[in-house]
Amino acid sequence: MTNLKINRNHCLVALTFLSAIITSYGQQDPQFTQYMYNTQVINPAYAGSREVLSFGFLGRTQWVGLDGSPETGTFTVNSPIGLYDNMGLGLSIVYDKIGPAMESNITVDYSYSINLSYNYKLAFGLKAGMDVLDIDYTRLTLSEQSDPFFQSNVDNRLRPQVGAGLYLNSDRFYAGLSVPNFLNTTHFDESSLQNANTNDIAIERLHYFFITGYVFDLNENLKFKPATLVKYVSGSPLQWDLSANFLINEKLTLGASYRWSAAVSALAGFQITPGFFAGFGYDYQSTNIEQYSNGSYEVFLRFDIFNKADRVITPRFF
Repeated sequence: MTNLKINRNHCLVALTFLSAIITSYGQQDPQFTQYMYNTQVINPAYAGSREVLSFGFLGRTQWVGLDGSPETGTFTVNSPIGLYDNMGLGLSIVYDKIGPAMESNITVDYSYSINLSYNYKLAFGLKAGMDVLDIDYTRLTLSEQSDPFFQSNVDNRLRPQVGAGLYLNSDRFYAGLSVPNFLNTTHFDESSLQNANTNDIAIERLHYFFITGYVFDLNENLKFKPATLVKYVSGSPLQWDLSANFLINEKLTLGASYRWSAAVSALAGFQITPGFFAGFGYDYQSTNIEQYSNGSYEVFLRFDIFNKADRVITPRFF
């Protein structure tokens, strides 16, 4: 009986630690190093801003070598619509896995933009869809497999998702403010924890995102593209990403990024054709977790389908 209690306590400690990670990185929104290319996931007002039919694919493996580490994939597609191309419509799919938990969401993104001047547009965006959560406790390594605390999995927990955003942009500048999900919902069923006399329920808190960037011409063949992303979640430390990329001959992008008190990153991108871009990112954790992992890797692919010939010769930098 004593051994069972100790084993259960150890498992509870491990699960609490896992829940904290899930709350920060998994079921609370995942993080991306190449956020400047993956804006639609966090801000629906971005839809249609590239003025082309655009497809984006991102794959991220975090903390490589650490058992149960986060794995994330996203797919986005968006296009301008309407007689004056002043509206945008898109689809965002996010898959996020960490340890025994898997979360997927699919949302429709809609934007409406107005011209503030000849160069600047302001877009208002709405995001709506569903989120699906699964937690499989059998994926945990337990000393007591029959412990009733771990017998009630979470299967296909459906939750609605509603968000909104603003996006201001020109051909050189962009800034966005968004909340991808306004709804506070629970991740764990309390009945699955009552055998352990615990009320450990993860809450989906509001995430506030601010993103901005600019393109500077250093000379005819070199551009400087700084960008930053700030994420605020109630009850969690402020997350701040700052990146600096250099675009060479409008083909090769090289740069670096810093995530406050968390990681430093190397970035590279290649404009393979006018409609095909590939980006790569590597994160080195500046925290103690780097002792147990081999960094984090990220790949981004974007395919643009141009509707008008003149759009091919007017490159978009974000």
